[in-house]
Amino acid sequence: MEDILVPIFVCVVLPVTVVWLVARTRQNEANKKADIMLKAIEAGVPVDMEQFNTDKKKTPQTIKQGLLDKLSGACITSLMGIAFIVLFLVNQYGPGVDFFFDNMFPIAGFILLAVGIGLFISYFVGKKLLAKEIEAEEQALQK
Repeated sequence: MEDILVPIFVCVVLPVTVVWLVARTRQNEANKKADIMLKAIEAGVPVDMEQFNTDKKKTPQTIKQGLLDKLSGACITSLMGIAFIVLFLVNQYGPGVDFFFDNMFPIAGFILLAVGIGLFISYFVGKKLLAKEIEAEEQALQK
C-alpha cells in the first residue's frame, strides 16, 4: 500500500497543494491591498496607484550578473549530478542501503551533469564573446 500512496502523494497531492498555497497567498495580498486602498479613499487621502502595482519591478541585471548566475547554476547542477552518480556507485558497490528511487540515480546524475556542463560552456563562451560589453558596462558604472 505504501508503494502506491507515496508516489501519488509526491506526484499529485504535493504539487496541487503548493499551487493552491501560492494562489491563496497572492489572493490574500490583493485583498489586503484593496482594503487599504478603499480605506484610504474613504478617508479622503490621495492614493498613489503605483504603490499598489502588482508587477514587481526588478532592477536591470548586468551582463556580468547574468554570467555569474550561469556559473552558480553550473556549479550547483554539476555537483548534484556528481553526487547522484557517487551515491549510486556507493550504493551499488558498498553497503547497499535501499533508497526509494535508487535505480534512477545514474539517470538523474547524468542529466544534471550534462546541464551543468552546458551551463559551464555557456558561461565561458559568453564571457569570451561579451568581454567588451562587460568592460564597457563596468566603465559606465564607475562614472
